[in-house]
Amino acid sequence: MDLLKKLSILSDAAKYDVSCSSSGSNRKNTKSGIGNAAESGICHSFTPDGRCISLLKILLTNYCVYDCSYCVNRISNDVKRAAFTPKELAELTINFYKRNYIEGLFLSSAVFQNPNYTMELLLECIKILRKTYKFNGYIHVKAIPGADESLIKEAGLYADRMSVNIELPSSQSLKLLAPQKKKENILNPMNLISKEIISHKDLKNKIKTTPHFVPGGQSTQLIVGATPDKDLNILRLSESLYKKYSLKRVYYSAYVPVNNGGNLPTISHPPLLREHRLYQADWLLRFYGFNANELLDEKNPDFDMGLDPKTSWAIKNIELFPMEINKAPFEMLLRVPGIGHTSAIRICKTRRVSKLSFENIKKLGVVVKRARFFVTCEGKYYGGNTLDPENIRKNLYLYEPSSNVADFEQLSFFTALPKLYKNQDLFSKLHGEL
Repeated sequence: MDLLKKLSILSDAAKYDVSCSSSGSNRKNTKSGIGNAAESGICHSFTPDGRCISLLKILLTNYCVYDCSYCVNRISNDVKRAAFTPKELAELTINFYKRNYIEGLFLSSAVFQNPNYTMELLLECIKILRKTYKFNGYIHVKAIPGADESLIKEAGLYADRMSVNIELPSSQSLKLLAPQKKKENILNPMNLISKEIISHKDLKNKIKTTPHFVPGGQSTQLIVGATPDKDLNILRLSESLYKKYSLKRVYYSAYVPVNNGGNLPTISHPPLLREHRLYQADWLLRFYGFNANELLDEKNPDFDMGLDPKTSWAIKNIELFPMEINKAPFEMLLRVPGIGHTSAIRICKTRRVSKLSFENIKKLGVVVKRARFFVTCEGKYYGGNTLDPENIRKNLYLYEPSSNVADFEQLSFFTALPKLYKNQDLFSKLHGEL
């Protein structure tokens, strides 16, 4: 099979993996090398649904020994198969980089023969890039669950970021859709990478020549909508992963119905709006001081599709509002819908020297269309006659799909893809701060 055909098959097979952010690494170029993974050297381009296409995103092979129900590359699927040799893929990456097509490499693979053999091939590829071609650009490589620890440790010395995809949010889901996979085989390498990152950072503080180990951190991916798991369970899992393994990101991927099966849900298109709500909630966990049990509970285990998670939380806790913008502490300002992290900092700095009015906070970046229902400025309330939760909900409820907007589809380097994303999913696009 010629190289272009392999590229077409294996880049298309990689499009369902969304955990490919290229930020966080600061690998510098060397005198005899090419490429630079410092922040200024990484560019980003995004498809309409927010997926990054700045990297060469590709599989080493889509030959797989597993038969996961949700995966297009499952062994029982009749799809075109291909495999690169490590040398072929390394040469392809360098040629693309020299032509300014890409800024780095996102390398994953199906499990070919067994986890150790697959991890050896991935390791060989990135070693060729680093040692033979002196490539110092960004490399994100997948750690294959079940592979030997020594292989994962060695790969971490050459990669800027590594990820181990959990994919399904519970042990029950794994048994249902991916019975060949074990929870321990996924969490063990994640724990190993976390410990090695900490160990190398501590050692580097003492010995400056200590090599980097995954300087961009690690990430993972969860599939949303393939199983009956509630948003609360998914968010609790994400919160636990951030605390235990210091992950940089948890990525959420709306389930794309590429297979049919008795254990798979029958849906017409991916639940992108649900995916978007989880991303918003994830942001609240990481930067706004919320926890999973505040945003959802057993009575309401799923997010409201018409309100963002912060607004939904504020309406449920209306007794805390309205907050006086000139007196509320920083931590509480972050919980006001329409006030983001940057605007909260500006408010705290500005009110030290001057009282803030409603017009002032507009200039500080506050989204007043939302914030006016939850704050007062110098004692004045601008959200109507009463602080009524139902009135606020009515004014802020945004889920009104329009039939005038054309359907859109994910970008492809080669051929047009089937139309998976419907009109209502356009509401999953993020605008402004929460």
